[in-house]
Amino acid sequence: MTIFNPIEESKAKGKVKKVFDNIKKERQIKKIPNFWKTIANDPDTLERTWNSLKDIMKKGALDPLVKEMIYIAVSMTNSCEYCIRSHTAAAKKKGMSDKMLKELIAVVGMANETNRLVESYQVEVDSFLKK
Repeated sequence: MTIFNPIEESKAKGKVKKVFDNIKKERQIKKIPNFWKTIANDPDTLERTWNSLKDIMKKGALDPLVKEMIYIAVSMTNSCEYCIRSHTAAAKKKGMSDKMLKELIAVVGMANETNRLVESYQVEVDSFLKK
């Protein structure tokens, strides 16, 4: 259950409406997802988060699909079902196949397992890795 009721599109005004319209245009979607409707309770947070996300996720040294897959990996590690589902859908729109997703899940699982082992054994970092 959310702390605040989502701001429905039909009730959006001012800055919220402007951001909602931009989200739909940029993401090529017809409905505003619950995440955005919920954080719209604070229009400044909505605007800042949307602008930051657009800036970070645009094509740069990393391809947008790679960025979506990284987002999925971090979301899996943080156990954020909403973000896993949202960014999996976005990655699939950008060309991620089921085979790629399965491989990503395997990498995330392995990384989390070996990270826990390193931390549990308190393994000292090799000097040649620090360069």
